[in-house]
Amino acid sequence: MINVILSGCNGKMGKVISNAVKDGGTVKIVAGFDINTEKNFDYPVFDDFDKITVPANVVIDFSHPANLEKVLCYCTKNNVSAVIATTGFDGAQTEKIFDAAKKIPVFYTANMSIGVNLITALARQAARVLQGNFDIEIIEKHHNQKIDAPSGTALMIADEIKKELDETPEYVYDRHSVRKKRDKNEIGLHSVRGGNIVGEHTVIFAGNDEVVEITHKAASKEIFALGSIKAAKFLSGKSAGLYNMQDIMNM
Repeated sequence: MINVILSGCNGKMGKVISNAVKDGGTVKIVAGFDINTEKNFDYPVFDDFDKITVPANVVIDFSHPANLEKVLCYCTKNNVSAVIATTGFDGAQTEKIFDAAKKIPVFYTANMSIGVNLITALARQAARVLQGNFDIEIIEKHHNQKIDAPSGTALMIADEIKKELDETPEYVYDRHSVRKKRDKNEIGLHSVRGGNIVGEHTVIFAGNDEVVEITHKAASKEIFALGSIKAAKFLSGKSAGLYNMQDIMNM
């Protein structure tokens, strides 16, 4: 049995994860962390990691960037693995994740969906083949409550594409502020916010007389919950290090 502490347990994603594992299986949530300590499921909820005394194998964090240090401190102190599913970290916070991975197993990705990580791999392959002759643009769409833009997933896709390009591209966010022709060495990133769109990402490779598009559409948040549970299982028995969805897909 893999015992999980769920950080952000009373948030939208926390509740989806709790529902996904409540019917049994090899994963059990033994405690939750949240500023809202309302008990919605059959595990205790704490507003401070220092109050948690329940033994656990892994923390799944689907909360807020402000909680990162608390999560990593608890995990490194107690030799507990960490699945970091929160997005919106700055550079300094990302470095803290990398540092923690030197001490404990850390699973970190901007998107917990297998499908999103698959289109990221496909986009890398397309960039390798099409670079030089095709302009690259990324469009992401999310619900009207999402705060960060562009999404962490869009940036992840861009970063992965960049690894395949001979020249380092410039990221251009929207195009309203500068009136000029598009430079060849750009990756455009565009954000749409509206309604209850769970998440859509399209990578466009636009050439002369042909366009290649790679798209992923999320129909519900459950895909992210299942991905985080899969990540928690994957970390079982792993040594310290930084892991992501590509490691699962390569199994």
